[in-house]
Amino acid sequence: MKVTIQNKKGLSKDLKIFVDKKTIASYMDEKYLEVGKTIVLKGFRPGKVPRDVLKRQFGKEIFGDVLDKVLKDTSSKALEENKIKPAGQPKIDLKTFGEDKDLEYIISVTELPKVEIKAIEDIKFDKYTVKIDSSETDKRIKEIAKNQKNFIEVDPSKVANEGDLVIFDYKANVDGKEFKGSEGKNTQLELGKDLFIKGFDKQLLKAKKDESVNVDVSLPENFPEKELRGKKAKFVCKITAVKKSKEVKIDDDFAKTLGAKDLNDLKSLISKQINEEYKNSLDMLSKNQILKEIEKFKVDEIPENLVEEEIKILTQNMNEEEAKKNRNKFEEKAKKRIKVGLILNEFGEKNNIKVEESELQSEVQKQLKMMPGQEKMVMEFYQKNPSALASLRGTIYEEKIINLIKSKAKASSKEITKVEAEKILKASHDHDHVKSEKTDTSKLKKTKNPKSEGLKQKKIKKVSKK
Repeated sequence: MKVTIQNKKGLSKDLKIFVDKKTIASYMDEKYLEVGKTIVLKGFRPGKVPRDVLKRQFGKEIFGDVLDKVLKDTSSKALEENKIKPAGQPKIDLKTFGEDKDLEYIISVTELPKVEIKAIEDIKFDKYTVKIDSSETDKRIKEIAKNQKNFIEVDPSKVANEGDLVIFDYKANVDGKEFKGSEGKNTQLELGKDLFIKGFDKQLLKAKKDESVNVDVSLPENFPEKELRGKKAKFVCKITAVKKSKEVKIDDDFAKTLGAKDLNDLKSLISKQINEEYKNSLDMLSKNQILKEIEKFKVDEIPENLVEEEIKILTQNMNEEEAKKNRNKFEEKAKKRIKVGLILNEFGEKNNIKVEESELQSEVQKQLKMMPGQEKMVMEFYQKNPSALASLRGTIYEEKIINLIKSKAKASSKEITKVEAEKILKASHDHDHVKSEKTDTSKLKKTKNPKSEGLKQKKIKKVSKK
């Protein structure tokens, strides 16, 4: 193989590649051997079909496959040997080719620019730590306790009021006829929430233990038995208990119901959880500071083909007139994005950052845990959409790069209170909102937020503030 670089113009260049017919012949021999082992033709034993017979029947397809392989192998080798990283798919122009001919073709390629990454270690950013006051922890625990209903049975003479828990058995009928699901035992309703059948709760108000109460309601439109939907039904309810909520006492026993060892352990877990809630958002501010600094780095030339592709992404939901009107604005935005991406990628390559399969699967498992009951759907989504999995891999790769930059750049550590954290985040949100109104960034792809793990396993479900 002979490679000649010609027509250099900025990042664009042509590579003239010559492959002699002897090399082509070796590829052809290899392909005919491969095909001969699998082709079955009448009158010939498996693997014994003569080459001239194969050529007559499959010659054109075989040469096409060989040509594709030679082009792929030689073009990759030519780019690698000349240390050219293409920005996008190179174009190939065949000049001479054939089974018994030399191959000559030209690759037209736009090269990725050389970028300088030494200045990354001089980047300055704020590194926040949130100090959670004990009063904040106590306030969150009180909120959790308030939402934990503790119902106790009351004197049988007491009537049921809104907010009370009524327990009852029932038998129901439509036009005097029973139906599937027309009988229930130990049914529990917290009056006022109207979670059973619309209008059911209020007919149990003032009911007492051991009373029978007739409830008339219309069966809902999503009732399993289609022919009964919307029909009037009569429920005869036998009240077995009326319970009233009692204020939950915040102590070690309460903490244990939430998965903690004791009250002190619960306070520690809640404090960490609150801190984690702010940490993710504040880490995103730090990341954005770093990305803003990288935007200031100088890159001599940005590949035009990448700029055009990025502009298409930025304007994909716009009409042609609107996109044309804002062309300059989006071109500037596209160049900044590409520049940041080139620098981050160069830094990642220089530091040998890779995403292991185990890291990818771990992130998928995190998402499964965050969507209980929909695990199968999420898993099928990734299985059927390789691009989604590739996007997830890209997100992990970027986060690993940012984390390494944080470890090398100049961090200004700041310990702040929860109130100060809220002010900083609000100011950042307000600034981004005003900026989005000025630059119409509603059409832009949004950077993904890292997800908080919160408390592990059962603790996250019980202690998380909804």
